[in-house]
Amino acid sequence: MTDTEAAEDEFDPEAWREQLESHREEKDEFFAEHPQSPIPPEDREGFSGLEYFDPDPDYRVVASVEVHENPGPVEMDVTAGAPQRYLRVATLHFKLGEEYELAAYSREDHEGLFVPFRDKTTGQQTDEHGRYMEFEVEGELADTDEMVVDFNLAYSPFCAYSETFACPLPPEENWLDTEILAGERTR
Repeated sequence: MTDTEAAEDEFDPEAWREQLESHREEKDEFFAEHPQSPIPPEDREGFSGLEYFDPDPDYRVVASVEVHENPGPVEMDVTAGAPQRYLRVATLHFKLGEEYELAAYSREDHEGLFVPFRDKTTGQQTDEHGRYMEFEVEGELADTDEMVVDFNLAYSPFCAYSETFACPLPPEENWLDTEILAGERTR
């Protein structure tokens, strides 16, 4: 099960919005002040925060989890350097107007799920490299699991802010043929 699992009848839109806004404020503070911020030090003083689409609960969907018992390796190209190896551990099936799916990956040394994706906003309203989502997993995933996929938490990779970072590029299987007007966007 995931820490984001929740029944839809328990969803509180006001609490969700407050939590999302708090998360965004913390991230802006990290980018402005933290030594490991991807914003170059000389640009931090003028940094006024990241750009986001307005919070939209319609982009918070419940996905059914299809677990891959024998996860296949995937070599993801990166913005600089050698490809990185991930394991395709699950497929998330969800409805956003139409039915869609996204592959969820894991590194051998990491327990969470990594979901890089592109959509019709990529390179226009959002970063040209695509965006990412990450999910923590508690215990073993099973095909009967459902999890909340909140695209309002989608974020741009660090390479969007500095060329010193090498970022995995979403594989073609995670290119969505729709606009995801949620999460981080470009200025």
